[in-house]
Amino acid sequence: MTSVGIAGLILLVGVLVYLVLGAPISISVGIASVLAIFSILGPENALQTAAQRMFTGMNSFTLLAIPFFILAGVIMNNGGIAMRLVNCAKVMAGRIPGSLAQTNVLANMMFGSISGSAVAAAAAVGSTMGPMQEKEGYDKPFSAAVNIASAPTGMLIPPSNTLIVFSLVSGGTSIAALFMAGYIPGILWGLGCMIVAFFMAKRRGLKADERVSFKVAIKVFWDAIPSFFLIILVIGGIVGGIFTATEGSAIAVVYALLLSFLYRTIQIKELPRILLESTRTTAIVIFLIGVSTIMSWVMAFTGIPAFIADSLLGFTNSFVVILIIMNIVLLIVGTFMDPTPAILIFTPIFLPIVLQFGMDPVHFGIMVVFNLSIGTITPPVGPVLFVGARVAKLKLEHVIRPLLPFFAVTAFVLLLVTYIPFLSTWLPTALGFMK
Repeated sequence: MTSVGIAGLILLVGVLVYLVLGAPISISVGIASVLAIFSILGPENALQTAAQRMFTGMNSFTLLAIPFFILAGVIMNNGGIAMRLVNCAKVMAGRIPGSLAQTNVLANMMFGSISGSAVAAAAAVGSTMGPMQEKEGYDKPFSAAVNIASAPTGMLIPPSNTLIVFSLVSGGTSIAALFMAGYIPGILWGLGCMIVAFFMAKRRGLKADERVSFKVAIKVFWDAIPSFFLIILVIGGIVGGIFTATEGSAIAVVYALLLSFLYRTIQIKELPRILLESTRTTAIVIFLIGVSTIMSWVMAFTGIPAFIADSLLGFTNSFVVILIIMNIVLLIVGTFMDPTPAILIFTPIFLPIVLQFGMDPVHFGIMVVFNLSIGTITPPVGPVLFVGARVAKLKLEHVIRPLLPFFAVTAFVLLLVTYIPFLSTWLPTALGFMK
């Protein structure tokens, strides 16, 4: 076996071994990649090359959007914004059977899109809606399932850190185009959850809320306008070309901080804790991107993506079948790996294949993120699944069964997103971000 083949084997086996031993994904990828470089370049040049690749991967102006959006999300999670969005969603869904479940879905879509975090949405909205639903006689596993299933919509509805990561690893796909492309799939996911919740609520005999007076509805919407304006400000500015995604993320931090001070929900003495919390999350993501850059270099050098592409194309020349295989792989990977490392690892492998068939990178990016978003609510590792169950104070086995209908509808929407490019490309094309 050649040194290149040995390096590829070291990389693949090394990552698997370290994961089995329980090492974090970033450590597994980093050590295995450096060992692979050792076998190619020798000890003298290996560490230098690895350090250069890692620095190059993290030295990106676009990448700065991630820590700013993370900080903005943490500020909003601590700033009392969730309750205002819940009240707004409750008015919107008040006349639908199982209205509190419908409210949960809408609130997750709104809060998730503002914070950009499915875990934050599941925690903030779940902790707010759970006691309300329990008081109204809702079954706790059902309530938890609704909250868990709808929380990942914020990973598709912009701003989305996962779409920013895909933009970087895919060679600079337009962030604005990806943001716009995420709207329809994200909304379809939310609507699917609302349909399932509707029929499950009807079967359980859960009724709609009493009609809210026009005066109360106007007051609730008025209170929520400042929170909604953050989306208009950031996304509108990016779409309008007023500022970049990175500049928009910084503006989101300033606006969220001012809004929290205005609501008097955050005090200055709490800022160090908020900064520390966001720094920890940012450090994990950025370090992971850095070590994944080393791995991408090793993979390109050893020809692993080309080997996988040739094997897949040798197995079948049907693009429909190839997309099914990719979806299955991504769904399986998403059950035990977070979206960020999965995007960093599998995008360089799968993207060249779909480009050969003329698939647009924007469409492919939405398909990848949709798959991996499902993984966040799927056992055994799904972070949103664990957070949602913990917030509801339930064991996982109590939540899985009521989640099954939601898995079915999200899988159906995934097929629509995969095979109907129009759902992802229409909006960015209409706005001039795609041809």
